Amino acid sequence: MTQRAVVISGTGLWTPEEFITNEELVVSYNSYVELYNSRNAADIEAGTLQPLQPSSAEFIEKASGIRQRYVLNKDGVLDPERMAPHIAERSDDEMSVQAEMGVRAIHRALESAGRTPADVDAVLVACSNLQRPYPAMAIEIQHYLGMEKGWGYDMNVACSAATFGLQAAVDAIRTGSARCVVVVNPEICSAHLAWEDRDCHFIFGDVATALVLEAREDATSGNQWEVLGTRLQTKFSNNIRNNFGFLNRADESGVGARDKLFRQEGRKVFKDVCPMVAEQISSHISDLGMTSDALSRMWLHQANLGMNEFISRRVLGRPATREEAPVILDEYANTSSAGSIIAFHKYNQDLKAGDRGVICSFGAGYSIGSVVLEKL
Repeated sequence: MTQRAVVISGTGLWTPEEFITNEELVVSYNSYVELYNSRNAADIEAGTLQPLQPSSAEFIEKASGIRQRYVLNKDGVLDPERMAPHIAERSDDEMSVQAEMGVRAIHRALESAGRTPADVDAVLVACSNLQRPYPAMAIEIQHYLGMEKGWGYDMNVACSAATFGLQAAVDAIRTGSARCVVVVNPEICSAHLAWEDRDCHFIFGDVATALVLEAREDATSGNQWEVLGTRLQTKFSNNIRNNFGFLNRADESGVGARDKLFRQEGRKVFKDVCPMVAEQISSHISDLGMTSDALSRMWLHQANLGMNEFISRRVLGRPATREEAPVILDEYANTSSAGSIIAFHKYNQDLKAGDRGVICSFGAGYSIGSVVLEKL
C-alpha cells in the first residue's frame, strides 16, 4: 500500500494573560530567602544548615537567556509564603484546566488549517505533566471540541513529547488509521516547578500549542509543510527527574520532598544532551540526502539559549543567526514540549516554497525528537 504524504497544515498558540518578569521573580525569591534564613538562623549559625543565597535578574538572563515567563497564576508564585500558583480544583462536571488550555489552542490551529472539529479523526495530548491519570485528557478535549467520531490518547515524553506526538500522528495518517490528527501540548509547568530553588526557579512558563496534520491530498490551507522524515531517540538518565506520582501517598515520608518536583543537574544535561541532539539532526538530514546548507531554519526546543547556540553551531559548522534558529524563550521561558512548536508557529510563514527546516526537541529521559519539513 502506498503511504500518504503528510503535511502540517495549521498551528495554534494559547498564552496565559499573566506573566512574571525576572525582576519581579527575583524580588519574590529574595524575600523568600530572607524569610528562610531568618527562620533557620540557629541551624545556620550552628553550621548544620546552609543559608540560601539571593538571586538577580542579571544572573537569570546570563544563565538561561530568559527574561520573563507566562503563568496561569502570578500571585501565588510571587507570594514568599507560598511559592506556587493558585489553580483551583474544578468539579468533574466542569472542563478541566488543562483541557481548556488545549481546546483554545486547537481552535486556533483548526482555524489556520481551514478545518473544523468535524474534520478531525484523532487528538493526541503530548506534554510533560498530565493533570490526572484518567480519563485521558485527550478524550476530554475530544468531547469539548464536539467531535462525534474518532479517538484520542495522552502521551508523556517530557520536553520531547511534541515531536514524539508528531511522529505518532504522521504514522497514523501514513498507514490510513486517520486522515486528520491534532497534536496538542498543554503545559502547566508552573505547577511542577520548585520556585524555592535558585538553580531552577526561573526556568519554566505555562502555555498551550497545537498542530493540525493531514494527508497532503486533503489539505487546503495556504501554509503547508510536508513532513519529510521523523526520528526519535531515548537514553535513560536521572539528570532530569520528577518523582511525583500516585505512589507518593503510599510512603508518607516522601510527601512534600524536594524530589517530587522538577530537578536537574544542569551542567551534566548540557554536556550529555547537546552533542546528542546535534548528531541526531546532522545524521537525520544526511539520511534524507540533505546537507546543513539545505536547512533554512531550526525550530529548537527552548530550554536554554546556550544549548540552542551550541547545537545550531555544531549542525551548521558556524554560529546561527536568529533567523536560522529563532529564540522565543526570552519571552516564554522553557515551556517544555511546547517550546519548539511556539518557535515554529511564530517563525515559519516568511519562508518560501522549497525551503526546509527541522523541529527538534530534547529533554528528560533523555529524549530527542526531530521532524524535517519542507514548505509547499
